[in-house]
Formats: sequence, C-alpha cells, structure tokens
Amino acid sequence: MNGRKEAVARRLRVLILAEAANPEWTSVPLIGWSLTNALSKVADVHLVTQVRNKAALLRKGWIEGEAFTAIDNEGIVAPLHSMATRLRGGHNQAWTTVMAFTAFAYYSFELQVWKRFRRQLIAGEFDVVHRITPLSPTTQSLLAAKLARHNVPFVLGPLNGGVPWPKGFRHRQYAEKEFLSHIRPLYRLMPAYRSTRKNSAAIISGSRFTQSELPDWVRQKSIFIPENGVDSDLFSNFRKENSSLPLQAAFVGRLVPYKGADILIEAARPFLEAGSLKLHIIGDGPQKPLLHQRVEALGLQESVVFHGWVPHADIQAKLRSCDFLGLPSIREFGGGVVVEAMALGVTPIVADYGGPADLVDDKTGIRVRFSDEASLTAGFRSAIGSVIQAPELLNELGSAAREKVLQNLTWDAKARQMLRIYEAVRTGKQDLSTLGLRPAL
Repeated sequence: MNGRKEAVARRLRVLILAEAANPEWTSVPLIGWSLTNALSKVADVHLVTQVRNKAALLRKGWIEGEAFTAIDNEGIVAPLHSMATRLRGGHNQAWTTVMAFTAFAYYSFELQVWKRFRRQLIAGEFDVVHRITPLSPTTQSLLAAKLARHNVPFVLGPLNGGVPWPKGFRHRQYAEKEFLSHIRPLYRLMPAYRSTRKNSAAIISGSRFTQSELPDWVRQKSIFIPENGVDSDLFSNFRKENSSLPLQAAFVGRLVPYKGADILIEAARPFLEAGSLKLHIIGDGPQKPLLHQRVEALGLQESVVFHGWVPHADIQAKLRSCDFLGLPSIREFGGGVVVEAMALGVTPIVADYGGPADLVDDKTGIRVRFSDEASLTAGFRSAIGSVIQAPELLNELGSAAREKVLQNLTWDAKARQMLRIYEAVRTGKQDLSTLGLRPAL
C-alpha cells in the first residue's frame, strides 16, 4: 500500500528538448526557457539545449549535467546561419529563409541527443520526452520514431508559424524578403514529416491556424494551447490609473514592414494632431529612419516618442504607464507582447489576424478586421477614436484582460496543462479533447 502511494506521488521524469531556451533573450528562446522553468516546478525535468544558451543558464543557477545538457553542433549550425544571414541581407528579415536553414541544422541536434541519452531512454529513465522548441512546424523530429519503438511518449509543441501573408499586403511581404513563403508548403516533403506526426503521442498547436494545418489523421491527439505566456511574479505590478485624455498609446516591436508601426502612426494622426493622444514607439529596426522622417514631415515630434530598443525586463514599466497597446501587425504568429500588455491591464488593439486574434476577445480588447492596408488603417483609426470618446472603456477591458491572463496564460498555468497531457499520454490516451484543456480564449 505504501509503495503504491509513493508511486502515485512520484514526480514525472521529463526530458525536455528546447534547442532554443535562454532566459536572457526574447521571442522563441524566452518561450523555451520560460516553459521549461515552469515545468521544473511540477516535474523532474532535464533540459537539453544548444550550447549557445549554456552561459545564460549557468548565470541563472542551473547546473550543467544535473539540470541541463548543452549540445554543441556549432560546426553545422554556424555555417548554415552565416549563409542564411547573407541571403537575408544581414537584417532581421526573410524569416522563412532562416527557418529553412534552421530546419536542416536541427537534424544534427536530435542525432546528438539520441547519442547522448539513448541508453537512459531505452531503460525507461524518463517518463516523457517533450520537444518545446523549435516552434516551427517545418522542423521535423528524427527522435519521434526512435522513441515510439521503445514506448517512450513523445510530446511535440507548441508548434506555430506559417500564417499566410494577407493578399492585400504583397508589397510588405516583399519588403520583408519573404519570397520563400510561396513555396513553404513543400516542407511536407521533408525527411521525417509524416513520422514526426505519426509517432508523436501528443501535438500541441500554439495557434488556431497551426491547428487547422494539421492532417486529419492526427487531429485527435492534438490540442490548441497558445505559445506565449507570462511570469506572474514579474508582471505583478499592473496598471492602476484610470484612463483620461490625453491617452497614452504604445507600440512595442521590431520596426519592420509587417509590424505596421507606420500604419499605426497614420491611423492615430488626427488624434496626435489634436493633442488627445501620445504615441510611444518602443523598438528598433530598419524602418526607424523612415518613421522618423514621417513623424517630422507631419510635425508630430511632440506627440510621437521613439524610445529605441529597450531591454525586455524594462519594457513592462513603460507599458504599464500606457492606456492601450496598438499592434497592427499583419503576420504575427504568437503575440508575446499582447499577452504581456494584457497581464499589466493594458488594453490591446490588434489586427484581427494570426496569433493576437487568438488571444484577444471582445471583453479583453479590440480586434480590427481588415482586407487591405486602407481598411486596416481606417479600422485602427475608428478603434482609437472609440476609446478617445470613452476612455473609461479601457479600464474595463484592461481589467478583464489581466484576469484572463492570470487564469489561463501564465507559465505556471501552462505547466499544469502540460502535466495533464503527460499523464494522459503515459496511460495511452489518444483523444486529448476529453482533457478539457482547450483555453477559454
């Protein structure tokens, strides 16, 4: 009897594959780290990551060999990354090109993982293997089939990416050097595409679009859980002021064509000119000189403040002082800044497309429908005008947004969801829809 109780109480042993997991970076590496760290509170985890993350993990107090293993495949990654950088012109653009090279480099990562952990995996020393990153569905797994042969459940995801470019924004697509987007569906021909999905015990989709892209024959073992989350301890100091004119708006992100900072400036122009709005642009990128020129040409230097690049740890202080976040991004996969704004009680106004549209509903923000650039600009202008006329609406929406994040979108909440998935796949459950984990988004 005591042995049975001990067996029930034993924490699951999870081997986490997060090629990108770094507490000091943003975007995908921060997702890899944040979810892994949250899982370490509810399970016995061992992280396997790429060697470039080693120093940051050591600074965080994680012990190499005990808490994590660093895989050094730089001999393959470095030249492929260099080639991708040259093809994209050195700027942070042409993301599809980068992912194409990264996908092939990842094969070497998993081969080294298998070589390093083969004996432990076959011996059953881990209950579950979970690949968190890469997030891209175009990156396949060689391990899934190997683990299936030894009855080790393999959990894949959150997968996210590949949201199609809206048809009315072809000029922005080409400005981003996203030429390979036209042939992206060819990733289904990559080695291990089918076996990755067939041999995964569970597939987590980070967006509704990615969920819709899954083949019918794996839908039963898939589940939608947004990729992004927040650390509730870091985002505990939330916005408490009541909104009043002039409203303070924030744009946070890279200054590149698809993010649409120029669209936001144009949409907000009447209110900036009237003195009823002040816009804070937080971020840097190749569009910055053009944005400065546009603001100066319109004579809006007093109403538009460029903060430049701001460390991620300092962004929340600037966001918290604002009344709403404006994000007219036309191809956002996840929308991490949207979740962070919501956690602070800052109302998001977003383009009704991609990841942000999964996160925001009519009770927690404003989604702007559009068909082209003119309708997106007009929609944002109308949305901003509505909150200028009724600033108190932002207090209501912001409060509801924060409550939604605290209930569903903290990393600790996600870790608890993952734990239920682990338990399900260990018992052979194949229909994940019965777990009741679909978030109320």
